[in-house]
Amino acid sequence: MDRVKEAMGIFNGGFNCCQAVVAAFAQELGLDRETALKISSGFGGGMRNAEICGAVSGAVMALGLKYGHFNEDDADSKEKIGERVKAFSSTFKEKHGSIICRELLGCDTSTEEGKEYAAENELREKVCNGLIECAVELLEDMLKK
Repeated sequence: MDRVKEAMGIFNGGFNCCQAVVAAFAQELGLDRETALKISSGFGGGMRNAEICGAVSGAVMALGLKYGHFNEDDADSKEKIGERVKAFSSTFKEKHGSIICRELLGCDTSTEEGKEYAAENELREKVCNGLIECAVELLEDMLKK
């Protein structure tokens, strides 16, 4: 299945942006879908505080699964994951102007007013879908390297 379609199906099936990105890559990266959905559940909506975009957080989690540093003596891996995260974030920011949820949406979804604004203006469909698509495409490219 096309990875973007898979992520969009997850997102439009009731999960958050972070869950959509991580779960679309989970099996390939050695993580079962249920664990991926659980571990990423608190990261949607910028960790529920309209901070770092959940799609970005999900991509960073996937990069960690693929390239993450897990041995305290492995400074090389630690440096390489840091470089990959910076590269992903930088490219995403170039494309969208920010990696901050409230800046990307133009409202603070951690407030009732922001949630109402986002719902009334269909930001989930009009903005978040595109951000997830971009995150998945960038991540696919990075995971090939």
